[in-house]
Order: sequence, then structure tokens, then C-alpha cells
Amino acid sequence: MLKAAAAPCRDLKKGPLAGLRVLDLSRILAGPFCTQILADYGADVIKVEQPGLGDDTRHWKTRAEEKIWKSTSPMSFYFCSVNRNKRSLTLDLKKEKARKILYDLAKSADVVVENFLPGKADELGVGYEKLSEINPSLIYASICGYGSTGPYAKRAGYDAIAAAEGGLMHITGEPGRGPVRPGLGMTDMSTGLYTHGAIMAALRERDQTGRGQKIDASLFETQVSLLINVGLNWLNAGIEGQRWGAAHPSIVPYNTFETKDGWLTMGANNERQFRTLTERINRPDLLEDERFSSNPKRVENRAAMDEVMNAIMREKTTDEWCEILSGSGLAYGSVNSIERVFKHPQIEPRKMVDTVDSDLIDGGKLKMIGTPVKFSGSEFGTKAPAPSLGQHTSDVLTELGYSEDTIASFVDEKVV
Repeated sequence: MLKAAAAPCRDLKKGPLAGLRVLDLSRILAGPFCTQILADYGADVIKVEQPGLGDDTRHWKTRAEEKIWKSTSPMSFYFCSVNRNKRSLTLDLKKEKARKILYDLAKSADVVVENFLPGKADELGVGYEKLSEINPSLIYASICGYGSTGPYAKRAGYDAIAAAEGGLMHITGEPGRGPVRPGLGMTDMSTGLYTHGAIMAALRERDQTGRGQKIDASLFETQVSLLINVGLNWLNAGIEGQRWGAAHPSIVPYNTFETKDGWLTMGANNERQFRTLTERINRPDLLEDERFSSNPKRVENRAAMDEVMNAIMREKTTDEWCEILSGSGLAYGSVNSIERVFKHPQIEPRKMVDTVDSDLIDGGKLKMIGTPVKFSGSEFGTKAPAPSLGQHTSDVLTELGYSEDTIASFVDEKVV
């Protein structure tokens, strides 16, 4: 059944990307994260979902969420986190009439983003070749596991696999222990960020040439690119990466140390900062210790330096150490729980929590993480929560010129 939209998703005149239309055929994380950035900046993002099911993450609820959501439409905090400011249109792309609707949308769209299994978009008739025939100026961004060429091109892509095969897990974890996956889908989200930037570059080129093009992004290539200095050390000097835990491979002390009540991350990046550190912790004798007389010596005697620092740090609480190190010029910070993150003094002045009205949630208010980049001359951000499944189907079809009777027939035929 179609969901009626109570109000427009946003004022389309607001934001640097106002007037840009994006068809979001993606799901899970990398694609939706990319298109949410575009939506935050003012683009009209139409999320195309499978009728009755929608994006997989709509169903990824924690047990605690079961009593929070009022709507019968599938919804989760995971889905909300990467699909705000979008409109939801349901289309069964296996049906010819649904594809015709998508083709109508493609005529006026600026961008398409998809992350189907390799070859699936072409099989459905919504691949780049087909849609670019309809609209030659279209920017078509495809996200997959390994890219469109090479022996792994047909393999499905997953964040954890890309993190493993792309080297991230090899260098993440404690020395002498097994590899660890980061606590968030960093490869997925980084791919979304790369793709967002590539879309903006392609739009800039289209402004100059009038031509669209296909963007080919992959999780594996993203992760390889993120190896940065570790990758170049191997390529040019044969130096293999290794796991350092929270430590720095070439600066000591630079680690996470246990305090009386928690953990503190702290580092001294040069000799001047090391002298400052010894003053703040009231241990000037460390400057006279030959083992710690220079950074190369401290790196050589890393275990001894860390043992000394851990013993010192355990003498006081995290907040006490933060007060002692305040104004020192040293890099330091507490290892915060998620609760403490949102109590951080930077959160409120930087507007990193937004609250939006939502009739889908108990209490009618949904808190969202704010947009991390601010523009001096543009107004944008969280203006609407993630949509219920198919919430804007009637609106979008009406905008395309379909009559109420035709829309009703689409519902009867399960096209939408």
C-alpha cells in the first residue's frame, strides 16, 4: 500500500546542490552514505526500493528498537543513519512498467547511484548503457566489491572482506595477536566518500562538456588507496606493515594508556613536546635516561617507555590528566564511550546532534548525527528523517504526470 507523504522532504531551494536530482538505487551502507551527503547538501534524492522489503538495513533492528518504532513500515536506526533527507519510491524493477517509470525519472535525473551485484543492473535493464541512451548527460556511479574489470570483477563486495583483502585488518589490532576489524564499516563509508567526491567532479566536467559519464568505484580499491604511507613503505622499501594496537610505528610515546578510571590517548611528536610532557607529568628525570634521550632511542626502547608511561598514567583519573595536559600543546584526549562522545563540549556548538519530527518513533522526535562540514554561505543539514518505505511513491509518480487511476493500477499490479 502506498504511503502518503505528510510534507515535502525539504525546501529544495536550500543547499548548494538545490535543483540536483539523484536516483539512489543503492542499499546497505556505501551507496546510501554517499547519497545522504548529496541529500544533506540539498539534492533531491529519490531512493528506489523493492516493494514490501526495501533496503536490507530497514530490518537491521536491535532488540531495544522493537519498542521504539511505532510504524508498521520496516525501520531501524541503522537505516535512519544513512537515509535522511531522501524520498522513498518503491518499484519492482523486474516488471516492465516499473522500468518505464525509472526511465521517465532518468530523463530528468542528474545522477544515478547503484551497488547491485556485478552485472545485475544490466540484467534488469537499468545499467549505464541503457540509462545513458535515455539521458546522455547522466552521471552514473556504480559501486561494487572489486571494480568492473579484472579477475574478481564478478565477485560480491563486503566491507569486512575488502578490509581483509585490502590490508586494513593486517595492520589493525594488538602486536602478536590476531587481526581485528574496525568497529565501524570504514571501507564502506570511505568508498561512499570517494564516490560522493567523484560525482561532484563529474558534474563539474559535465558543466564544461555537457556529457555525462560512468563512475566505477570499488571497496577493494578504496581500501588499497587508504594504505597510504604503509603501502608506499612496502612498494618502495619492502617494509611489511604490522599491527601496532593504539601505538604509532615511528613515534614514542604515542599510545593509549590506562588511567585510574579509564583510558587516555596521548603523544609527544617531537623532542620539544617530550620535554613538555616530562614537565607536565613531573618526571624530568626521564630526560636523563639514555634509553629515552631521543625519539629513535625511545622507539628502540618502546616497551620500556610504555611501561613507564602506563605506571604514571594509572596514578590519576582521565579527567585529572586532561586538566594537567591542558594548554601544553601536546596531543591528548580521553577514550570516550559513545555516551561521553555526545557529552563532549564540541558537540553542541558545532551542531553535531539534530532533532527532527517523526511520527514513526515513540515520542515523535528523532535525534540524528549532524553534518560534519559547515559552509559559510549555504544552509543545509538534517531537514527530514529517513522515509518510511514507499512514503513518496504517489508524490513522485504524480510529478512524472501519472494520473491517480494509473497509479492505482500500478498498486494493483504490484508495480509499485
